[in-house]
Amino acid sequence: MPAAIRAIAFDLDNTLWDVEPVITRAEGLLREWMQRNCPRIPERFTAEDMRSARMLLANDEPHRAHDLTWLRRTALARHARECGYQEAVAEAAFEVFFAARNDITPYDDVIPVLEQLRRRYQLATLSNGNADLHRVGLAGYFKVSLCARELGAAKPDPRCFTRLLEALQLRADEVMYVGDEPQHDVEGARAAGLVPVWMNRAAKPWPAELRPPRHEVRDFGQLTRLLALPHDQC
Repeated sequence: MPAAIRAIAFDLDNTLWDVEPVITRAEGLLREWMQRNCPRIPERFTAEDMRSARMLLANDEPHRAHDLTWLRRTALARHARECGYQEAVAEAAFEVFFAARNDITPYDDVIPVLEQLRRRYQLATLSNGNADLHRVGLAGYFKVSLCARELGAAKPDPRCFTRLLEALQLRADEVMYVGDEPQHDVEGARAAGLVPVWMNRAAKPWPAELRPPRHEVRDFGQLTRLLALPHDQC
């Protein structure tokens, strides 16, 4: 591990927390809310219909496809109009979803290690998702927090990593990037010159078509050992 690492940046979903159950619960609460407040929408559109509508919207508006908040809000507004509701209903519906989307529990190893790491490194996040770290309750750990919606692009677009380096005011070889997604996180960071670490919590095989990562960890405990931090201090 290079001794010059001065900052560690993290992906969010499936790196700091398990996102799939969060989204499943958020969409379930949204559907329950719509059944009570705008029942014509869930009567007309299944959950799969609504998911397909967002995908079609992303295909039709590729310059906005990185903005998950815009996609969901816009699709909900269209569903509301098509079912005879005011668009204000869509805004209220989105807030129900978004509140639940940010009701997350970090993996057990995350907060103790973040407490240790922030004493030695600048910490940052760079995410394609739309989690709000202030709502989540983790914003205080990070000097820099960037997301695709703000950047106007999504990983592995090199502009994302360039903006991260600019915000940290560091060279690429001084920044470690930790993420779970091989193409977006590991390949994106590697191409931009950062030091990538694959967070492989689920012990998945590495995609055969990609060059294997130099660094792979299964949890934050292994990350501290990679950084040569005493694990008992975490």
